[in-house]
Amino acid sequence: MEKLVALCKRRGFVYPSSEIYGGLNGLWDFGPMGVELKRNIKELWWRSMTQLRDDIVGLDGSILMNRAVWKASTHEEQFVDWLVDCKRCKARFRVDQMADARCPQKPSKHPGECGGEMTEPRRFNLLFRTYVGPLEEESALTYLRPETAQAMFVQFRNVLETSRKKIPFGIAQIGKSFRNEVNPRNFLFRSREFEQMEVEYFIRPGTGLEELEKWKEARLAWYESIGLPRQQIHVRDVPEGERAFYSEKTYDLEYTFPFGRQELEGVAYRTDFDLRQHGVASGKPLEYFDEETGQKFVPHVIEPSGGVDRTFLAILCEAYDEEDVVAEGGKVEKRVVLHLSPRVAPIKAGVFPLLKNNEELVRKAREVADLLRMQLRIFYDESGAIGRRYRRMDEVGTPFGVTIDFET
Repeated sequence: MEKLVALCKRRGFVYPSSEIYGGLNGLWDFGPMGVELKRNIKELWWRSMTQLRDDIVGLDGSILMNRAVWKASTHEEQFVDWLVDCKRCKARFRVDQMADARCPQKPSKHPGECGGEMTEPRRFNLLFRTYVGPLEEESALTYLRPETAQAMFVQFRNVLETSRKKIPFGIAQIGKSFRNEVNPRNFLFRSREFEQMEVEYFIRPGTGLEELEKWKEARLAWYESIGLPRQQIHVRDVPEGERAFYSEKTYDLEYTFPFGRQELEGVAYRTDFDLRQHGVASGKPLEYFDEETGQKFVPHVIEPSGGVDRTFLAILCEAYDEEDVVAEGGKVEKRVVLHLSPRVAPIKAGVFPLLKNNEELVRKAREVADLLRMQLRIFYDESGAIGRRYRRMDEVGTPFGVTIDFET
């Protein structure tokens, strides 16, 4: 993992946020290569949801919402972790992660095994608080959204009326979410600011389990299309005791990262919990009227919810490779190569004149670069030996290279 993190900084994929001031734990900035890879992931997801299907429309909800939304969704009361502190080393741990945690002073031991006394568990709400308007008073309190889903639920009626869709249909959204994580860790995997790709797919009651299976297969196929082989993704049927209380059934699509197998995306059957909650809390029923049957009902929901940042990280982990190359003098060196799918690669092609001091080669190379640039994101490079230029492109996952030589 350390090698991948170093590559990300060296080649402009990811930088620590606010680095010149010491950074801020759990926050990251995406550099020139990273922003392109991330944009490609989002565009492919968006296209697969809203362009290649006619039953899903898009939404871009606001990050700040009325506090009542988070009360109705139960986030204000129940979006919590339970924490304990070690009185000896002052380290803080989540209760549900104690079995995997290690004492910072004695890494061979778990918290509590090192002789330190643990405090009693206490609640910690993960919502970031803020105030709307000039006064920091209770009536102005709200939160940075911890998920994108709620905007799609509270706008259900507006989207239904303006898009003229019929059940089953979905609302798709990509956007930033914020969680005040106790222990951000594992690079991009668990951060305090992250981006989600979510669909709320509204269905008839009684069809949830069937629709859930369809969505599970569709999501596996999509990940395979961007360079994550199906055999690398483990489907976990989440046990009842581990599911969200509103979920009748949930699949976690898990990828084996260098730090272990972890969730990449959740595909959940949320029943009618969310629309019913907001309908009751707002006094405005969020129902669907079926003109063909004359029935009125609260739709149930399938939610495929993936993380842009986790997908980004999984793609890099899957693509990272080291090869032995023989350098001048017979010395064997390690060469880093990212085997990225051309669909997500930040740069699609590198263009190189064989020699930068040959005007004809440079002229032709720039001509080719200008032609390709109209269709692809390319990188023109005439600096250094041609082998070094190839290696630079290898390290950022560029799938194609065009070298202008004397036979061009």
